[in-house]
Amino acid sequence: MPASPQDSALYGGLFGDPSVARLFGDAMVVRAMLLVEGALAEAQGALGLIPETSARAIAKAAREAEIDPASLATETARSAVPVPALVAAFRATLAPEHAGHVHYGATSQDIVDTALSLRLRAALDIAGDRLDVLLTALARHADTHATLPMAARTYGQVATPTSWGETCATWGRPLLSLRDRLPGVRARALAVSLGGAAGTLSAMQGQGAAVRARMADALGLTDPGAPWHSDRTGIADLAAWCAQVTASTAKLGADLVALTGSGQSEVRLADTGGSSTMPQKANPVGPSVLVALGAHAQGLNATVQAAAVHRQARDGGAWLAEWLALPGLVLATTRSLALAGEIAVGMTPDAARMDANLDDGTGLIFAEALVFHLAPTEGRPAAQAAVTALCKQVAATGTPLSRLAADRWPGTDLTPAFDPVRGLGEAPAQARAFAARVRGK
Repeated sequence: MPASPQDSALYGGLFGDPSVARLFGDAMVVRAMLLVEGALAEAQGALGLIPETSARAIAKAAREAEIDPASLATETARSAVPVPALVAAFRATLAPEHAGHVHYGATSQDIVDTALSLRLRAALDIAGDRLDVLLTALARHADTHATLPMAARTYGQVATPTSWGETCATWGRPLLSLRDRLPGVRARALAVSLGGAAGTLSAMQGQGAAVRARMADALGLTDPGAPWHSDRTGIADLAAWCAQVTASTAKLGADLVALTGSGQSEVRLADTGGSSTMPQKANPVGPSVLVALGAHAQGLNATVQAAAVHRQARDGGAWLAEWLALPGLVLATTRSLALAGEIAVGMTPDAARMDANLDDGTGLIFAEALVFHLAPTEGRPAAQAAVTALCKQVAATGTPLSRLAADRWPGTDLTPAFDPVRGLGEAPAQARAFAARVRGK
C-alpha cells in the first residue's frame, strides 16, 4: 500500500481525483506562488513602493518563469518553506535592477497562504459543481418517487413506511445546507495573506493595507482586512465543511450498502464490483468507497482543527501540520462528491422488492399506524397496550397483525391503518419540498 493511495497508480482510480490533485502538485504550487509574487509587485508598483518598471518586469516574469520544483527541494527541507529558494531562483531570471524588488516587505507565509487560497478556489469551484450534480440527481429521485413506499428502518429493524423519494431527500438535505454555506466558507478561506514578518507590515511605509486590497482585487480573493498568519479560522471552517460533506456522502454510501445487500436488494446500482471467487457477487464498491473516504476525512479534519492553535505571531509546527492534512481532506471531499453524483444519477429503486420488504406477511410495520387509528375511540394508552399484546402474538404464532386486529375489533374499519400509502404521512410533501428547494422554486 503506498503512503498516499490518493496519488497511487494502483489505487488512484478508487480514491483519487486527478483534476483536483494537480492543484496540490509541485508544479501548481510553484506557479501559484509566482503569481502571488507578481501581484504583490504590481500592487507595490502602483503605490510607489517599488519602481513601476520593475513591477511590470516582475509581473511579466512571474507569468512566464519556468522553475523546476525539484531544484527547490534541498533549501525547502532546510528552511521548511519553499519561498526562500523560489525567490532566489526567480530573481535569477530578472535583470539586476528589478531582482532586488521581488518579495518586497512580504514573508514566506504570505506567499504560501495566498497561493493556497488560489488553489483552494479552483478546488471549491469543482466541489460546488459536483455538489450541484449530486443534489440535482437526488432531487429528481425525491420528486419522481415521492410516493413510492418502502420500509423505513431504525436500529436495523423495519419501523414504519416511508418513501424512496423521502429517503433520497434525507440524504440531500444536509448537502443542500452545505451548498448554502459554501459562499461564506469561500469568503473566509479564500483570502489574501499579507502581514510581513510579524503581521505588522512595517516595511511597507504605511501602505500595507492598500497593497493587500490591490492584491485581493487582482487575484480575485477576499481582503481579510488584517493579517491571518495565526488566525486559521478560515482554513478550519473550510476543513469542517469538507468533513461534513464527506460525512453526508458517507451516510448515503452506508445506506446504499444496506439497501443493495442480500435480503433487501431494494436499489440497483449502475456500476458494481465483482469477486475473485464468487461469480454471483455484485459488490457495492462505490458506496463502500464513500464510507471509507468519510472516515478518512474525519481524521484529517481533526488534524486541521488541532493545528489551528498557532502560538505567538507565527507557528511553524502548527502550519506544517495543516499542510500534511488539508490536501488529502480536499481530495477526499471532491472525490466523494464526484462518486456520489455518479451513484445517484445511475441508481434505480426496485419498487417490487420495496413492496415485498414493506410487509413480510406479518403486518408489524403497520403497528404504530394501528395504534393511532384506534386512539380516538380506545384512548392512546389502551390502544398502545392492546396493539403491543397483538404484536407479541404475531411473533409467537405468525398470524398477521391485520387478522388479529380484525378479530380484536370486529366491525371496525381498519383498512386505513394497513394502507402503506396513507402511512407515508408527510414523507411525500417533504420529498417534494426538498426537490423544490434544490431547483430554487
